[in-house]
Amino acid sequence: MSANQSLLRSLPESQGIPATGVTSFLKEIQESGLELHSFMLVRHGHVVSEGWWAPYLPERPHMLFSLSKSFTSTAIGLLEAEGLITLDERVVSFFPKEAPADISPHLSAMSIRHLLMMGTGHAEDTSGKMQVSDNWAGNFLQLPVDHEPGTHFVYNNGATYMLSAILQKVTGITLLEYLEPRLLEPLGIVGATWESCPRGINIGGWGMKITTEDIAKFGQLYLQKGRWQGKQLLPEAWVEAASSKQIANGSNENSDWAQGYGYQFWRCRHGAYRGDGAFGQYCIVMPEQDAVIAITSGVGDMQHVLDVIWEHLLPAMNAGELPADREADESLNKLLKGLSLEPPRTAEHSPMEADISGIEYVLDDNEVGLRAFSFDFKETHVIVSIENDKGKHGVHFGRNEWSEGTYTLHMREANTAFGSATWRDADTLVLTLRYVETPFCLTIVCTFPEDTFQLQIHQNVSFGGVEPITIVGKVRS
Repeated sequence: MSANQSLLRSLPESQGIPATGVTSFLKEIQESGLELHSFMLVRHGHVVSEGWWAPYLPERPHMLFSLSKSFTSTAIGLLEAEGLITLDERVVSFFPKEAPADISPHLSAMSIRHLLMMGTGHAEDTSGKMQVSDNWAGNFLQLPVDHEPGTHFVYNNGATYMLSAILQKVTGITLLEYLEPRLLEPLGIVGATWESCPRGINIGGWGMKITTEDIAKFGQLYLQKGRWQGKQLLPEAWVEAASSKQIANGSNENSDWAQGYGYQFWRCRHGAYRGDGAFGQYCIVMPEQDAVIAITSGVGDMQHVLDVIWEHLLPAMNAGELPADREADESLNKLLKGLSLEPPRTAEHSPMEADISGIEYVLDDNEVGLRAFSFDFKETHVIVSIENDKGKHGVHFGRNEWSEGTYTLHMREANTAFGSATWRDADTLVLTLRYVETPFCLTIVCTFPEDTFQLQIHQNVSFGGVEPITIVGKVRS
């Protein structure tokens, strides 16, 4: 198999998993209302089950959020293997110009190893204060280090950024450029992207985009202890260290966020470990079961997804040798092919359209920077002109169906989105905008009381909570 080929495929039973176990997992996910976007299960090096909830697609990349951290960690492992760094080198030694004049003992003691294990000694995540100016590394080094490094776990996005900054200092290239020939190309990962800070350093702690199968390949590399197609891409000792408990992070035996933390990997229950990212981006490695699970999603309760895995998929991997089960396989395949996140569907049209088409509504000042809305109703779709602080955007919404487009709106860069429009009743237009390379989906409820205009905006998942935002407007005079 060449580097650019996909993972091998197999029926579940051929790799010791009953198809009924996978079916029960998927049904529980759906019944629980958990919004998965993709799912891939790999056993003994073979993909035995995979599915995407339309309009999400296999070839489309997805935001990883903090799952990016595990790739950053891997780059540091490769950098160490090349002899360009040691994990015990002090962080301040790489940034003599940015370091404070008075270096505290705790800051002086902070090493690359401490960055990896989230044991920097900070009392809280540094990422917010780190971004107050474009010199993120300098801002990080100015912050107080309250605890002795290595003694106190704090999940710290700034720590991962500093790993990326150190790599770029040492190599003169970005984290993504460094990984391309050493990791991504050998795994057949094509088209990966990574957001950068204002100074052109890949953020490290978040910002990477790849496909679901790319996530699975990465997990499979770790499952195989760094070996890929006969070559040792990553030292086995690094895989062992990165995936082992390096620091305690809690004592709740029922939480997969309290089983210990490695080098930018979380320890899980049941002998597993994982990289993960906000709103349900998972790369779960299960050495005892010789399995990898890759998932992208838009969920608020990430523990719930793991609980369903432990309840349904974990016991299914203890079945031993299994005979073929054509009926169960066909049933699972039908379920997988039918996975879909359907747009809301009520009425396609309303008499209200004749009254509001072409009218521009100016919005009151609001926290999301929207300035004006107007509507152009076509037979099969609705074009909504949305003005914000970035300019005007013509967004297409299919009537009771998805319509594909590429938009910026509130996003940092252009993203593919699918929009749908439906009339909940004669006076209430519901717009849905699903950004399919991200976890995010917007629902915009529009009402038109007596020559005024009201928007209620709800986002499925958000760092700032998911309470709807209400905005009022009026006809432009």
